[in-house]
Amino acid sequence: MTELNWPFGASGIPEGQILGVPGRGEFFLRDSGGSGTPVLLLHGWLFSADLNWGLTYRQLADAGYRVLAIDHRGHGRGLRSRAKFRLSDCAEDCVEILKAVGADGTIVVGYSMGGAIAQLMAIEHRASVAGLVMCATTAHFSSPQMKRTWQAMPALRVALGLGGVAAWGRVLSQMGFPQNNERSRWVAAELSRGSAADMAESGREMGRHDLRHALAEIRKPAASVITTRDRSVPPSFQRELAAGLGASVHEVEADHMASASHVDEFNRALIEALESVERQIAR
Repeated sequence: MTELNWPFGASGIPEGQILGVPGRGEFFLRDSGGSGTPVLLLHGWLFSADLNWGLTYRQLADAGYRVLAIDHRGHGRGLRSRAKFRLSDCAEDCVEILKAVGADGTIVVGYSMGGAIAQLMAIEHRASVAGLVMCATTAHFSSPQMKRTWQAMPALRVALGLGGVAAWGRVLSQMGFPQNNERSRWVAAELSRGSAADMAESGREMGRHDLRHALAEIRKPAASVITTRDRSVPPSFQRELAAGLGASVHEVEADHMASASHVDEFNRALIEALESVERQIAR
């Protein structure tokens, strides 16, 4: 298994805060502050912001960006709601958070599921998005492997709901993570923060997501970080999205979790993608 360099004990993680948004609830937000170009990082399915971006925060802040990241509803420390998980609600959450912190009109960076949320933001809330960076994501999650994943959602909900940290520990062990390792225990604990019901429903939501017909409506400066060895989101799907957005392409020779397995290469490609979007905005 490729080693995943999870951010356990890492320095440079922006300060976290609980942000109250009138009419929506309380959200967990990381904000590096500063006067640089604001960048909103949207994490992938099942993960939290720290799991997805923990080894990226510092590099972006050092490059001069104001780094913002949230846990999506039902994930990590994210909002808990009685309403069923919907990607469109996550997009609205992000828009209201940006308004609350004075960062409306930011570059939105979406990883996997976060890419779907970013696409919805650009279509339904255009004024809140200055540009897009798509990472390891697609306009539709409908490969045969993905469909098998969505069909397994009810079983996933039961397993996670009953098992908690121990269940995640077994999953990580099956993936090749060391047992009784401090880093593995931290990852399992971080994953177990999420709501089993929301995680299962968010998987079904991804199975319903298909914006291929609407990409031409986005018309925002865009770049794509493509994971060329991705076994979860086929690279052909990622390239199709990049073409539909007219995005510049920045490749990383890695599987789906490039942000943790190929940290230097991923961060370099992400910064190049952000610089490309900034140049497009400046034209």
